[in-house]
Amino acid sequence: MTRRGGSDLERLTGVRSGKSTFYREYRGAAERLERVVHALDTISRALVRTVEGPEVLVLAVAEAVRLHLEAQWVLFALADGELPEAEPRHLVVDAQGHPYAYEGLRGGDPPPEDMPAVVINRLNDILRGEFDFLARPVVDPHHAHVPIDLGGGVVGAFAAWTPPRRRLDATDESVMRILAGQTAVALQNSALFQSRQVLLERAESSYAAASAQADQLAARNAELVETQWRLGLATRRKIVDDERHRIARELHDSVTQCVLSAGMQIEVCRSGIPDAERGERLDLAKTLTRSAVEQLRSAIYALDHKGESERSGLAEMLRQLCTVHMPSDLRVQLRMTGAAADLPRDVEHALLRIAGEALFNASMHGGATRAIVRVDQRADGVTLAVSDDGTGDPAALRLRLRIAQAGDLDVHHRGLANMQARAQELGGTLAVRRARIGGVRVAVAIPLPVREDADPGAAEPPAPGPGRSADPARGERGPA
Repeated sequence: MTRRGGSDLERLTGVRSGKSTFYREYRGAAERLERVVHALDTISRALVRTVEGPEVLVLAVAEAVRLHLEAQWVLFALADGELPEAEPRHLVVDAQGHPYAYEGLRGGDPPPEDMPAVVINRLNDILRGEFDFLARPVVDPHHAHVPIDLGGGVVGAFAAWTPPRRRLDATDESVMRILAGQTAVALQNSALFQSRQVLLERAESSYAAASAQADQLAARNAELVETQWRLGLATRRKIVDDERHRIARELHDSVTQCVLSAGMQIEVCRSGIPDAERGERLDLAKTLTRSAVEQLRSAIYALDHKGESERSGLAEMLRQLCTVHMPSDLRVQLRMTGAAADLPRDVEHALLRIAGEALFNASMHGGATRAIVRVDQRADGVTLAVSDDGTGDPAALRLRLRIAQAGDLDVHHRGLANMQARAQELGGTLAVRRARIGGVRVAVAIPLPVREDADPGAAEPPAPGPGRSADPARGERGPA
C-alpha cells in the first residue's frame, strides 16, 4: 500500500489517543468510524455488481456516494476516448437518487432545467478531458471532487455537492478516493467481462449456425446424390431412346425406300412389257434388294463402329438418287446453284434422306410423273426444295405434321415427321407448300457455321441461272 493509501486508512480508523480525557476526539473518531464502516459496506455491495454490466455498476456507485455524503447532486463522468467500452459515459444523481444522463442510460431522463450550472459546467470539463485542475482531489465543506485514476492516468472524475447541514472532511475525501479507484478497476473488469460474454454468445451462435448449416449441407448433399442418380438414369434412357429413333428413321429413309423401289420394279414386270425391259427391271430390283441388305448390315455395323467412311459429294449422291433409285415413270430434274464447297457430313446425310423421302412420297402417294430437286448452297446456309406435279394436298400434309408433333404416329406416316426432325436437329426448318408445277413443294433450310478461314470479301462463284440444270441430260427448264 502506498504512503497515500496508508494515510487514508489512518484517517478512516485511527485515533491519536485512547485516554478518557480526550472523549470529544474519541466520540468524533467513533462517529467517523461508524460512517466509514457503513460507507465501505455500501461500496462493497456496489462493486460486487460488476458482472451485471457497467451501467448497473455506475448507478450503484453513484448511489453509494449519495447515501454516504447525503449529497444533493452526485456527478460521475468519463472523458471522451477513455474506457470506450464503458456505458454510460456520464451520470448525474439528485438528492432523491433519480439518475439523469444526456445519452447512454436506459431509463434515464435528460437533466432538468433547474440543474445547477456548476454541475453542468463540471460535466463538460470532465468530458472534454480538461484535467489541469480536475486531476487534483478537492474537498471543500460542501463540495468534493476526486479524479478517477487508472494505469497512472486520469480517465474521469467523481464530484458531489452537499447541503449546508452536511459538511465534508478528510474522511469523506478518503472514502471517495477509495471508491473512485475501485470504480475504475471495476469498470475495466466489467468491460472485459461483457466482452467475454459477447464473445461467448457469438461463439455459441456461430456454433449453432455451423451445426445448422452442416445439417442443411448434409440434407442438400443427400438430395444432390439422389438428383444425380435420377439425372443419370434419365440421361441413359434418353440416349437409348434417341438411338432407337435414329435407327428407326435410318431404316425408314433408306432400307424401306430400296425395298419399295424393288417392289415397284417387280410390279411393272408383271405387266405386258418387252422381255428385254423386263430383264432390266428385274436386274434393277435385284440391285435395290442387295442395296437394302447392305444398308441393313451398315446400320447393324454402325451400332458398334462409329467413324468416317468414304463418301461422294452431295451432287453425286443426289444424281444417283434421282437416276438409279427412282422409278422410270418419274422424271426427276436436279438443279445445283451457289457455292460448290463440301458440306458437313451430317448436313449432306440429312439432305440426301429428305430428298429421297420427298421423291418417294411424290411417286408413291402423290402419283407424280415429274419432280424437280433444287439445292442452293451459300456461305451461311443451304436450302433444298423438292417439287412435284402430283395430287398431294399441302394443307393435309401440314396437318399431319402438327399431329406428329403432338403425339406418335404409326409407321406408315413417319416420313414427314422424319424429314422435319432431321431439319430441326441441324437448326433448320421444313415447310410444305403448293408447288408451281401443280403438286407439293417440300423446302428445307439449314444454317451453316461460318468458316474461320473464309474470306468475307471474296465473291461467290457465279450461280447457274434459274433455268440452268446441273444435269442437262435429265434437266428441264423453269422454276419449281
